[in-house]
Amino acid sequence: MTMAKQIITDEESKLKRQARRRLIGAISLTILVVLLLPMVLDSGPPAPTQDIELQIPDKDKAGEFVPKMVLPPLNANDAASQPASAPVIAPLLDTKPAVVAVQPKTEINPAVDTKPKAEQKARQLETKPKVEVKPTVKPAPKSHTGFVVQVGAFANADAAKKLQEKLHSQGYPSYTEKSGDKIRVRVGDYATHAEADKVRHKLEMQDLQPDVVNLN
Repeated sequence: MTMAKQIITDEESKLKRQARRRLIGAISLTILVVLLLPMVLDSGPPAPTQDIELQIPDKDKAGEFVPKMVLPPLNANDAASQPASAPVIAPLLDTKPAVVAVQPKTEINPAVDTKPKAEQKARQLETKPKVEVKPTVKPAPKSHTGFVVQVGAFANADAAKKLQEKLHSQGYPSYTEKSGDKIRVRVGDYATHAEADKVRHKLEMQDLQPDVVNLN
């Protein structure tokens, strides 16, 4: 019994040692895979690096600081892998834009000579034809014939005019006639004495003193 138990314990210890070795090997293999897998995945082409060149000018000659960026040339593989829409970074040039001062233009208005215009107006006035003002010709007084009724003779022209207009508004063919310093107020012409006499009677009813005059 003792030998059997001892054999069993030896076999169990061997099995335990083998299990431990397998467990340690599995753990080591797992650790190795975890460490090597990122390195395998990151084995692509290295990213391009950029060198930045800094120049420190002399204190006496120093102006504005302009940094320079020197980009390495891209190889064929990098250029093919770069998308078409990627922005192209151009190196900065060590050139300063020239500042051009734009001076405002000053317009000089030419002096306006008013003498030619004045002379031209004077010539136009001289060349205009002069308008001759003809004296108004008064129509010749109408010659009366036959018989007329003389209503009165006045030295005042306004009084004679008022009486003539009054008779005219009543329908009588009245008119004025100047004789010396008097202005006569008459009604007519009538072909016969009888027609003039009828008018005289009508005018006497207005408190007037008419008289029939024969112009033949």
